[in-house]
Parts: sequence; structure tokens; C-alpha cells
Amino acid sequence: MLANNLQFLRRKAGLSQQELADHLSIPRTTWSGYELGKVEPNITMLQKISSHFDQPIDRLLTERIDFDDLEIARDANVRVLAITMDQNENENIELVSSKAAAGYLDQFQDPEYIRDLPKMSIPNLPSGSYRAFEINGDSMLPMPSGSLVISKYVETLRDLKDDKTYIIITENGGIVYKRIKNHPDQESITAISDNEIYPPYLIPYDEIREIWRYHAHVVFSDARQQNVDWLQETVLDMQRKLSQMEKKM
Repeated sequence: MLANNLQFLRRKAGLSQQELADHLSIPRTTWSGYELGKVEPNITMLQKISSHFDQPIDRLLTERIDFDDLEIARDANVRVLAITMDQNENENIELVSSKAAAGYLDQFQDPEYIRDLPKMSIPNLPSGSYRAFEINGDSMLPMPSGSLVISKYVETLRDLKDDKTYIIITENGGIVYKRIKNHPDQESITAISDNEIYPPYLIPYDEIREIWRYHAHVVFSDARQQNVDWLQETVLDMQRKLSQMEKKM
């Protein structure tokens, strides 16, 4: 615990090991030993470290101080949101890639997991908590697969707006990006794909682990070309099916 805290506090202060060692009048190798857990500071040195970082000794020894940069927001349904802050006390935007989606479903309430996700920032966002999700598939064309959807955390499910798009996280359905219709009287939503090939389906409130309202997106490909490619593939698929039907007839 102490080694982890000393490394975190030094890095947060923007100091090198040598700079901090000079301030404490000890060799750099001694401080390095503290951070590696190979050397334990005596009580006098602990008092100096405590004074320098303005942290009580017992906290240095018994608590994870790096959790100070993680805030937990709770809503009425006891969903928990772990949030990380940058050096200016602004919330980060964590990026959940398609490869990280499975891990996110298992650990989205774990502050350590959220802390280790890649971070991005967008200036002048309205107040709130934001996260970026990579979407895959063709259910929301013309939004191309691989786009990043920057979304704002929704605290109250009854505030969901009809015909708006959301990132919806459920235990069984995973992470999906859909347009919704809200049914607060039935405590459920209907998830709708903009691609009409995919039928809408009902999601009860109690299955929703998190939900994020679309704010902006980042596209890494030519969306128009991708849409044209998809239409061409759809036409070819229809032709193949018609050909199969003709052969059967």
C-alpha cells in the first residue's frame, strides 16, 4: 500500500524521483526502494513524507490514495458510475473500444478498471459525465461501423427521450447503440435500429446496467462510401436469395 501511494503522489506532483529525493535529502536509490517496496522508511522519514504531501501517516500506510481521483456517482436504482479526473479536476472521457466491451460489462463498476481505460478529452462539453463507445455493425446506418459515440450518462431512466439515440448496456445484450421509445408506465424501453432489417425489441428497466445519451460522434471512414457498399451488398444478397427461390421453383 505504501509503495503504491508514494509512487502515485510523486507522479501526481509532477516530480522525478531525483527531485523528490533531493527535497527529502536522501539518495534517489533510497526513494526508488520506497516505491518498489524494497525499502521501508523509518518514522522520521514517514513524518517528512507525510508533511510534504499533506497526507496523514496512517492513510499512507492503509488506504489507496490513488482512489482520490475516482468519484462514484449513484442514482436511485443503485447503478454505480466510476469517474476519473484529470489534473485540472475535470472529468475524463474514457474510451470503451469494441475489444474492451466484454471486460466493460464485467467491470464497469470497478474504479481500477475505469482508471486504466484510454482517455480522451473534448473542450466545452456541457456539464455531465461522458464516455466514448466504439460501435460495430450496420444496425445504425448511416453511422459507420468503427465510429466512436461520445455519450452523456443518464442518471434517471424516466428522463429518457423518445426517438433519441443511446448507448444501452445490459448484462445479456451487451453494449448496443439504438434509438429508443420510453415506456415509464411499463418500466421498459423499446430499442430500435435505424436499419429496418433489424426488428425493435423491448428492454425492461431492471435489465439496464448503464445508459448513455448520444452527444457527438467521431468517424474514421467515409460514411457515404460505406453506406453505398452496404446497399450494394444488400442488393446482391437479395439477388442471391431470389436466384435460390427460382431454382427451388
